[in-house]
Amino acid sequence: MALRDQEDVIHEGSFVLLYLDGKRKYLTRAEKGHVLHTHRGYLLLDSLIGLRYGSRVRSNVGADFVALQPTPWDFVLKIARKTQVIYPKDMALIVFKLGLRPGMRVVEAGTGSGALTCALAFFVRPGVVYSYDVNPSFQEVARKNLERAGLLDYVVLKVKDVTQGIDEEGVDAVVLDMATPWLVVPHAWKALKGGGHFASFSPTINQVEKTVVELKKQGFVDIKVYELLLREMKVEEGAVRPETLMIGHTGYVTFARKAL
Repeated sequence: MALRDQEDVIHEGSFVLLYLDGKRKYLTRAEKGHVLHTHRGYLLLDSLIGLRYGSRVRSNVGADFVALQPTPWDFVLKIARKTQVIYPKDMALIVFKLGLRPGMRVVEAGTGSGALTCALAFFVRPGVVYSYDVNPSFQEVARKNLERAGLLDYVVLKVKDVTQGIDEEGVDAVVLDMATPWLVVPHAWKALKGGGHFASFSPTINQVEKTVVELKKQGFVDIKVYELLLREMKVEEGAVRPETLMIGHTGYVTFARKAL
């Protein structure tokens, strides 16, 4: 069987997103002897083993589920949380603007529950993400989430106050999700390679202002700040309109590049 075909098949231990409808999806693993209970009946998870992703499966009461291969978006939305996490819409911008690719080395500060850590690790593997946080209990939650996503091997968790310095040198990017990112800007400049990327997520414009002032002081270039609004559409024949509820403001994302 070709490698591509093997990737399309659900193996024992594979992650599976069981899709019931637009609001109900269940992230689980195909494991022998395990059962997933839902309000629409239960499914024997070992029955998924050997199926192709995209296959339809039925619960014991005849409800149809579709077995999908999870994406980083799915892992982020389903992780255990001890802190507020960055939304996928903002993660996508960060990943794209930083040009993340396999083999890169990235410093992250503000591990939190590990949602952004998962996204960074997914795109740089077999590279490495060095993730800093001052709270060991947050990092323990992140460790479990990374392990569940199969990404722990690509992350080094560090309990340290990043405002006191960054241990690594010559990294490709520094990504911050913390209350005082401006205090890290001088350390980020030292840690980055020439032309390396800086990114910072901040919920308030006051944080952005202080960060941009410090970025200019340190000689960073190509400084940009963005806010993303994502609105889902409700599509029914003869009645297409925006959804009544939406995620509005989540935060501002600041980007910059290191100039030598």
